[in-house]
Amino acid sequence: MIVHTQQVTFDQELKLQSGANLCPVTLAYETYGTLNEDRSNAILICHALSGDAHVAGQHSIQDRKPGWWDEAVGPGKAFDTDRYFVICSNVIGGCSGSTGPSSINPETGRPYGLSFPVVTVADMVEAQRWLMDALGIPALLCTTGGSLGGMQALQWAVSYPDRVRSAIILASTGRVSAQSIALNEVPRQAIYADPNWKEGDYYGKEPPNAGLAVARMIGHITYLSETSMREKFGRRLQERERYGYDFATEFEVESYLKFHGNRFTTRFDANSFLYITKAIDYFDLSLGRGDLAEAFTDVRAKLLVLSYSSDWLFPPEQSEELVRALLRKGVDASYVEIKSDYGHDAFLLEVERLGELARDFLAGVEREAVRPAGPANGPTTSAEEREQKVYPLTRTNKARVALRSVDSRKRETA
Repeated sequence: MIVHTQQVTFDQELKLQSGANLCPVTLAYETYGTLNEDRSNAILICHALSGDAHVAGQHSIQDRKPGWWDEAVGPGKAFDTDRYFVICSNVIGGCSGSTGPSSINPETGRPYGLSFPVVTVADMVEAQRWLMDALGIPALLCTTGGSLGGMQALQWAVSYPDRVRSAIILASTGRVSAQSIALNEVPRQAIYADPNWKEGDYYGKEPPNAGLAVARMIGHITYLSETSMREKFGRRLQERERYGYDFATEFEVESYLKFHGNRFTTRFDANSFLYITKAIDYFDLSLGRGDLAEAFTDVRAKLLVLSYSSDWLFPPEQSEELVRALLRKGVDASYVEIKSDYGHDAFLLEVERLGELARDFLAGVEREAVRPAGPANGPTTSAEEREQKVYPLTRTNKARVALRSVDSRKRETA
C-alpha cells in the first residue's frame, strides 16, 4: 500500500488552552481507503508520543519499513481500509510536518524553539477538528489510539460529542498519574542537562542528541515489562563471554537501549519531546470538574477500553477507573484487559486480539440505530458550551478556519 503524506495549512488563529494563539497552523496527515458517499465511514487514528502521520503502508516501494501500525491498518486488517476511510495526522507540537517548535515563527523568520506556546491534548484535538472540517467529514465513525493517542481519542468524545460515534481507547487513562508525570520529567531533565540544548535555541547548531538519546532510553524502559525484558535479554552479554570489569557496554539490554536512543535522535526533535510530554502531563479530564465522571456528562459515543496486564506506565487500574467514570454517566462502555507480557508496547504488538475486538465493536456501532451525528444532521455544541466542557478554567473564542492545501508527497517523514 503506497501512501503519501499531505499537509493542510490554516490561516486563522488557533486559540490554545493556555490563552496563547498559534497562527498559521499546519497539519501533516495521511489517508487510507475511500470515504463513502454519505461520509460516515471515517476513522481517526491518533498517534502516541513518538509517532507521526505515517501509520501504515509505504511511501515508496523502496521503503524498508512501513508505517508504525501497519499490522493494524490496511485491507482486511483491524482497521480495514477496504471498508473504512482512515485518517492519521501528526499532532501540533510535533516534528513530522505539523507546526511545532522546530517550525519557522512567521514573526521572527527563525524556528520557534521555546517561544512556541505550550499545547495540550485538547489543543491537538481542536487542530484535528479543523482537519476534519477541511476534509468534509461531519462525524467520525470512530476515534482510536494508544497511550497519548488514547487520550486524544477520549478527548474527541468529550470535546465533540455530536461528531464521534465511537472510540477505542488503548493503554491510556482519563488523567495522568503522578508516577507518569515523574517518568516524563526525568527524560526532560536529561535534555535540559545537554549543553547543546541551549535553552531550546539549537537549530542550525549541534543538536542535543546525547540528552535526547538518554530521554528515549528512559522512556523505552517504561514501554517494556520485567517479563519481556527478561525473555528478550536476560543477563546475556553483548559480544563478549565474561565481565570486563569496566564501564563499556556489556549487557544486551544496554546495547538495545543505546541503539534505540541513538536512532531516535535521527528522526525526532528534542524540543518536540519536551512539548509533547508536557501535554501528556497536563491531561486530566477531571480538571475544573471535581470528578472524572463529570467530564463524560455529554458523551454520546460508544466506547471500548482496552488495557494490558503488564502495562505499568498506564496500568489496568487506570483503565478501570476510566470505565467506572463512564458508566456512572450512562455511557455505553465496554472494557477488556488483555493478558500480555509486552508491557505498554502491547497496544502496538497484540494486533491479532485487537483486530478481533475492533471488528466486532465497529460492526456493532454500524448496526446500531443511533441518533444522527454531525453538525449537518442535528444540533451542535455552541462555542461557549464547548469551552466550558473542554477548558473549564479558561474562556476562549473559536475562530472559523481558512485553509490552503499542500501536497507534500516528496517530503520525507520519520
